[in-house]
Order: sequence, then C-alpha cells, then structure tokens
Amino acid sequence: MKNILFYKYIDVKNPEQLKEEQSKLAKSLNLLGTILIAREGINGCLSGEDSNLEKYKEALTKSKEFPNIKFKEVPTNKHTFKKLHVRVRNEIVSSGFNVNLKNKGKYIEPKQFKKLLDKNEDIILLDARNNYEVKMGKFANAIHLDLGTFRQFPLKIEELENNNKNYNKKNNNLINNFKNYNKNNIKNENINKNFDNKIIKNNNNINNLKNKKIITYCTGGVRCEKASALLKENGFENVYQLHGGILAYGKECGNAHWEGKCFVFDTRGAIDIDPNSQSEPITQCVLCHLPNAELHNCALTACDRFFTACNECLEILKGCCSKRCRGELLNKAILAEN
Repeated sequence: MKNILFYKYIDVKNPEQLKEEQSKLAKSLNLLGTILIAREGINGCLSGEDSNLEKYKEALTKSKEFPNIKFKEVPTNKHTFKKLHVRVRNEIVSSGFNVNLKNKGKYIEPKQFKKLLDKNEDIILLDARNNYEVKMGKFANAIHLDLGTFRQFPLKIEELENNNKNYNKKNNNLINNFKNYNKNNIKNENINKNFDNKIIKNNNNINNLKNKKIITYCTGGVRCEKASALLKENGFENVYQLHGGILAYGKECGNAHWEGKCFVFDTRGAIDIDPNSQSEPITQCVLCHLPNAELHNCALTACDRFFTACNECLEILKGCCSKRCRGELLNKAILAEN
C-alpha cells in the first residue's frame, strides 16, 4: 500500500462537477483520504493499494486540467485514513489571503537545495508550517513564525517588517544622539566615521533581509506557493520554494540536514522523511520525558491538542496530554455515571 500527496493550482471552471468525478473515481478504486477542490485547483492525500493508486494517477494525469501534476508517495502497511472525503472549498489550502500566484517564488529542486545546505550557503530557510508541525521536525537552522494556523502568515510577515522598522528607528536615533554628542563635546571625526560604519552595517543587515535568498518549505509544497507569493508581494525579492516540499526532499536526498520527524495530517501522525532511514525524535514524552515521536490527540475533547507520549505513559494519562486533562476527563465520567 501507499500514501500519495498531490496538488495543483489551476483554474477549475466547475468545481462541483470535478468533485463528482473525483468521488466516483476514488470510490471505484477503494481509496481513502481527502480531496479538496476549489476554483483555484485541487489538493489531495489518499491511501490505497499500489495498483489502484496507479490507476488513479493515470486517470488524473490524462485529464486536460492535470497533465503535469506531481505526486509525493510514501509506502505504508495499511490505510492512513479512515474514510474518503471529497469536498468543494473556497481554497485548496486555508489561508484567507489573496495573492497572485504568478508572483510565487521560483522552484528549487531537492538536490539543488541539499547542495546549498552542504555548502552552508548564506540563505534563510523559512518554515511555512504550523508550530505543532515544526515541533515534530524541521531542517537544521530553519526559522519559523510560530504560526497557529497558516492564516496567520500575513500577520507574522507584517510583524517582522514592523520589527525591522522599529530596529531601524532605534538605530537612527542612536546615530543622531551620538553625532550631537560628538559635535558638542569631542568632535572626533574618526570616532564618528567608525560609529557610522558600524550602525550602517547593522541597518544593512536588517534591510537586506528582503534582499537575501529566502527558501520557503512545507510538507508537500502547497502552502509555499501562496507563502512565497505573499513574501514577494511584500517586497522580499529573492524568494524560492522547495519543489515538492519535505516529502520530495526526503525521497530524493534522505534525511541529511533534517531533524526529527515529519508531521502528517493522517492516522500516522508523524513519519520519517526518508523511507529507508529513521531519524531520531526531537520531541519527548509529556510524562516520562524520554525521546518519543508517537503523536496523539488529547482524549479530553475540550483540549484536543497534539502531544507525544509513549504507550505506558499514554495509558497512565488515560489518553490525555496532562494529569490536569486526565482529571477533568475522569470527573466528566463520574458525573455522567451519576
């Protein structure tokens, strides 16, 4: 069996019709998973028998809308979804912000990306995923914006720009104060010149953030199409996106420069990006604090947060993420009995 991930941004004239076609096709092949369809394209993740998935891929690529669609594939020993959902949405990935995808960052292929990391090139790796995904695993030295959801991406970029402006304003005030002090007191041109050069260099480091080579990445690439376009529309000039995302990189380049596991939105929870090699977890069991990457949802529905726990501690916590949630869950059970 396999799990496949795919997306394509393209003008879909009749989403409802495409939904019916996709639902009929996937059901006929006993596939499980989610397919989202919008006027902007298609985004899906499915599991099933290898032969059935090949038939699905062949049918999709033969259609006039999706001849060049790319698939990310990972072997599995069972279905990674419990049901099949084919739905029409406003977007194929929830963002809430409008960008022109013609402005998206250029693709950088996984092997080319690895070469840059091997050489320790002066680049900024920007993780476009949510904070709970980043906690499970990321590329070494990557930065992230502490996103609760992808919808927060524009706000975080705005905060980044405001921080830069405040930093520059603070430095400009410092320059003026220092110059006035020198003018009224020591009048040392060399000190002025050296100080100016130092502050100008610091200002350039901040201002040049928009000129630096930025490479965005996410699980399969669908979010980076919009993230990279948003960056470019906000003045970041040298923007790229990892083509095929983390999963394509893992298949082509292994787990070099990668730390931990990769969060996935299905029953597996988290996986190794290299099918042939296991990565050490960077997360810990919430109770015993030993290294662990087994991902769970808190059994207390009011909480429902993701957490990692070993099987022994999960049993102690009654499927909850903490002793507090376990207590609330047990209290609810007692009240229900009475």
